[in-house]
Amino acid sequence: MTEIRLTRRFRLRRSGLARAHDRPGSPAVPRLSPSSSHYGAVMAVVEGNKMVGIEPYASDIDPSPIINSLPGMVHGNLRVAQPMVRAGWLAQRHESDGSRRGADAFVPVSWETALELVAGELERVRAEHGPEAIYGGSYGWGSAGRLHNAPTLLRRMLGFTGGFTASVNNYSFGAALPLIPHIIGDFNRVLVETTDWRSIASDGRLVVAFGGMPPRNSQIASGGTGKHQQRDWNRRSREAGVQFVYIGPVRDDMADEAQAEWLAPRPNTDTAIMLGLAHTLVAEGLYDRGFVDRYTSGFDRFLPYLMGQSDGTPKDADWAANISGLTAATIRDLARRMASQRTMISLSWSLQRGDHGEQPYWMGTVLAAMLGQIGLPGGGIGYGYGAEANVGSASDGRSRSRIIPGPNPTGRYIPVARISDLLLRPGETDDYNGHRITYPDVKLVYWAGGNPFHHHQDLNRLLRAWARPETVIVQEPWWTPVARRADIVLPATTTFERNDIGGAARDPYILAMPQAIPPVGQARSDFDILAELSDRAGVAQAFTEGRDEMGWIQNFYENDRRTAAEAGIELPGFQEFWEIGHVELPLSEKPKILLQAFRADPVANKLPTPSGRIEIFSDRIAGFGYDDCPGHPTWLEPAEWLGSAETERFPLHLISNQPKTRLHSQLDAGVTSRKEKVADREPVWIHPADAAARGIQDGDVVRLFNDRGACLAGALVTDRVMQGVIQLATGAWYDPEVPGEVGAMCKHGNPNVLTRDKGTSRLGQGASAHTCLVEIAKLEGPVPRVTAFDPPVILDPKAEAAE
Repeated sequence: MTEIRLTRRFRLRRSGLARAHDRPGSPAVPRLSPSSSHYGAVMAVVEGNKMVGIEPYASDIDPSPIINSLPGMVHGNLRVAQPMVRAGWLAQRHESDGSRRGADAFVPVSWETALELVAGELERVRAEHGPEAIYGGSYGWGSAGRLHNAPTLLRRMLGFTGGFTASVNNYSFGAALPLIPHIIGDFNRVLVETTDWRSIASDGRLVVAFGGMPPRNSQIASGGTGKHQQRDWNRRSREAGVQFVYIGPVRDDMADEAQAEWLAPRPNTDTAIMLGLAHTLVAEGLYDRGFVDRYTSGFDRFLPYLMGQSDGTPKDADWAANISGLTAATIRDLARRMASQRTMISLSWSLQRGDHGEQPYWMGTVLAAMLGQIGLPGGGIGYGYGAEANVGSASDGRSRSRIIPGPNPTGRYIPVARISDLLLRPGETDDYNGHRITYPDVKLVYWAGGNPFHHHQDLNRLLRAWARPETVIVQEPWWTPVARRADIVLPATTTFERNDIGGAARDPYILAMPQAIPPVGQARSDFDILAELSDRAGVAQAFTEGRDEMGWIQNFYENDRRTAAEAGIELPGFQEFWEIGHVELPLSEKPKILLQAFRADPVANKLPTPSGRIEIFSDRIAGFGYDDCPGHPTWLEPAEWLGSAETERFPLHLISNQPKTRLHSQLDAGVTSRKEKVADREPVWIHPADAAARGIQDGDVVRLFNDRGACLAGALVTDRVMQGVIQLATGAWYDPEVPGEVGAMCKHGNPNVLTRDKGTSRLGQGASAHTCLVEIAKLEGPVPRVTAFDPPVILDPKAEAAE
């Protein structure tokens, strides 16, 4: 059995700092307390009861600067100091005007009052309307800990107290999650088993990255990471002779270390390019017929479409060039290069966040199958290299023990990106992955650990929807856009004000997260808040299982320890782990290769698809009868793109991607995010030619607009974005010029006032934010002040007596 020895590998980066356990309670000497975040493992620098700094683990070779925002956010003026109730709701309760959310002031109340109000509303709605009238599909990353995961704890409480309407899937890869099981297998399992970078560097020769491998995305990992390695592996692979071809509209979506060849097509045309590549492989006899015959199903039903026999339109390189803007020669040359050497096709998660987003993922898989390299070292297919820090990790991928939701007796759910439809269309139906779902009439929304006024598209439509429920409860440390639009706000602690345990399935680290400072203000932990509500509902034992905070954390670690022992790895006892701060599990001895066992024996190791093979044509999907997702990969023209007539009014394609200075909207008010703002607003990248045509210069405040809405941003003129495309990252805190008014311009630069609230297709119903046309112009007249980081108006605490 391999014994894991703990070492102080974090090492102290600043002289004079002590470990938190070495000098407990000393206010005079700064001390370090280990913890974790989605941006990496960290050491909190603490003086007395205050967090004064932050350090990455010394083992982290490329730490994220996002962590520098943490101390200021923990003690900043945007913390929710105590429980709060919207003044209008306090006066009229569930009969209040929901359109005032975001406009009304708040009244401080005691915890006893707040919990009584929340428990009473949950009981009232269940009794009068049924548990399905409670929407608990709270979505967001929350904290990196495995206990204080706010959305999961919320669903656990709601499940044990009678049930609720839930959400399924996510915004990150919402189209891929339903699609991939039909054609290759469970998508989450595929991510864990993705071919690791050791294999690419040692055996690969060419990586074709559709959508890139954005280094800014690889800063983050759900559950944290002890070591950021994406840039290093790009560099090491390039030094080993691997060539990179990046296909996408924004140069920064590929790390400079990869020295990639940049091909910049029109956004949303990747499926057409892939079809052109596949046509070349067939026309020139370059595809692997033997692999296709043995390992795939349905190629004979796809081929007539590809070659134009079924519709009179061959999907050749000339056809693809006309759609994409690449040259036919470039497409043919790339197909030949891919067929002549060991090639990895990488598909970014962003590809499937567009209209018909299922199609590039399906066609990319078909293209990899036609090359015949799936299951070989360094080649095949990968979904999301660079999308998170740990995709392509050499970790063994063992799951980590964590809190789980309770049962949901209602069985009601929606795809997560359909929340506005849920609230606006009660009683109506939609198709989803072969099922017909009916939207219940939701009267209460409970949100914890996330921000729908970042994640969701068409925020003006969401504002209309958000006004409809009778009560909105938000559990949150800060005055985020969703907290400002709540009726009852419960202040939650941050990671550093409670105990937890970190570590993701694709990361080799298990991380201790001891409490570093006392709770700020009257904040309470997510676990304690929801345990109290469970107790008031008479289900405390089911919720807690008789464990307190440290009892759960030790239970998780001991479960991980048993799992490791089954693999021949001996982990130290809990107390030793908690004292040192982490353990690092050994990496798998051999590189992971996706579908290697399937390639070795497709009968003994058949895939969990109807045919047991890779499904190029899916009878199951064809049987659903969806015209927006037929039985094989197909080019379907997006609703908005640079080849459409709509460009006469809105000639620029908006890319709203992951920001480099925060995770989604997390820590937007922090120092790392704010120092990158332009004119106090989110920067919008615009090509020099597009800027010159509109009289826009670096640093100008500009207005982005279309029929859905408008926002301001700060111009950044650069040739690192292709002409005809602008980039405005997601996550700027929504800051309307008139709070509460539908259609008001966002002063701060939230792109989701512009994006489309439409599902990718009836199969996936994922978010389609990357299908969006806009116009941009220099702002004329006075520039309004950004108020996103001002706390809301808080009335005199004596107002509580008015209830």
